[in-house]
Amino acid sequence: MKQAPKIVALKEKKLIGKCIKMSLTENKTVELFSSFMPKRKDIKNVVTTDLFEVLVYDNEYFKNFSPSNTFVKWACIEVENYNTLPEGMKTLNLVSGLYAVFNYKGLAKDFGVFMSYIYTNWLPESKYKLDHRAHFNVLGNKYKHNHPESEECVWIPIQLK
Repeated sequence: MKQAPKIVALKEKKLIGKCIKMSLTENKTVELFSSFMPKRKDIKNVVTTDLFEVLVYDNEYFKNFSPSNTFVKWACIEVENYNTLPEGMKTLNLVSGLYAVFNYKGLAKDFGVFMSYIYTNWLPESKYKLDHRAHFNVLGNKYKHNHPESEECVWIPIQLK
């Protein structure tokens, strides 16, 4: 499982989508994407067809971690501007900064083990620490829902220790 990430300086991105508050114990990802996917065609000025799954954590989320801690998850698409906002959609800015970018290949049920490796092995052993910005996954053309060959890019916000 050892994987060295690419370190990327992300430029700000404009996203449009839907969000929902959830926890790992009350996972509402299916509900979120089921609500978003039929409406994504209404989004104009799209930069890419890649889907963004964005996670916004409060300051205490990782300090006192518990599977019942809540966070906000977004399902969205990158846009050039916010000139048109479909009904029921919201805007989200991904703030520029450093990210550790990992490639995940496999089933969604094994994703937690992969994330555990990042937070408990790679991050503490690296010269970086978590930065308080959005975490996100990019579901591109290699993403296949619930398929062992599915691939996605995992973006973890970092800064030098």
